[in-house]
Amino acid sequence: MRFHWSALLVTLVLSSLPSGFSHAQTPAQAPNVSGQGPAAGRGARGRGARGANASPSLPAPRNAAGRVILGPPPGGKGFWGSGGSIYGRGAGNLTVDQIPFQPWAKALFDVRQKEGGRTDPHVFCFPPGGPRQFQTPNGFEFIEQSEYKRIFIVFGGGPRSWRVIYTDGRPLPNVNDPDLLPSYFGYSTGHWEGDTLVVESAGYNERFWFHRGGLPHTRFLHFTEKFTRPDYDTLKYEVTVDDIGAYTKPWTGSFTVPWTYTNWDGSPGGEITEYLCQDNERDSQHFVR
Repeated sequence: MRFHWSALLVTLVLSSLPSGFSHAQTPAQAPNVSGQGPAAGRGARGRGARGANASPSLPAPRNAAGRVILGPPPGGKGFWGSGGSIYGRGAGNLTVDQIPFQPWAKALFDVRQKEGGRTDPHVFCFPPGGPRQFQTPNGFEFIEQSEYKRIFIVFGGGPRSWRVIYTDGRPLPNVNDPDLLPSYFGYSTGHWEGDTLVVESAGYNERFWFHRGGLPHTRFLHFTEKFTRPDYDTLKYEVTVDDIGAYTKPWTGSFTVPWTYTNWDGSPGGEITEYLCQDNERDSQHFVR
């Protein structure tokens, strides 16, 4: 197997960035190949990447029932880039000193900060649960299957994972159930409140960092996420972290994610391109043959 040093280097560098640093995708100018959205024909990719003289974003696309579409409109292209931090940046976000850590969790967070991401599970191709899934390069997109009452979120970065949000009203699992199989993305159930998708998730394992920089969590982790598309080029992400094992009380943070019309490297396309973290694995040389 060929070892892709360049891909590993990019992963290591991006994973070790300070937790407040946002590496939202802003590739070189390329046309909006979808022919839809505010950037069509102007060489821009989305909000935050458009010039000062660009016209305002168009309204968010809607389906036949009038509800907002979180992905591209029918026949369109594009996907969401990557977001920032749920603390330390943006109006209303807590600073590190304001996060209600349990003492052990603060001590572990401080150690992870000093290590600079050296022990980050994402560097070793483990799936990123929680807000971290929206902080990785290569973007993500929503695929809604209304007939099956579920929404997929597909990620272009990391180990090329996907997440399922069920909208059939099923309850969340009991985290104290001995038969529960904890997972990286947990178990998610969602519903619409107007144009906002509200998602509750629980049932996480402890083998990942749910935020770049190493915010700790335990098996009691519970997320309440809100996804809102106020205009064509912007996704607002808000999450409430509730984990009695790591924090003294629930707390909330948010960031926005830009819509992008180009591939991660700036080339035209507007579709997520292949990237597999597993290409960087180094275990096969140790296999017993």
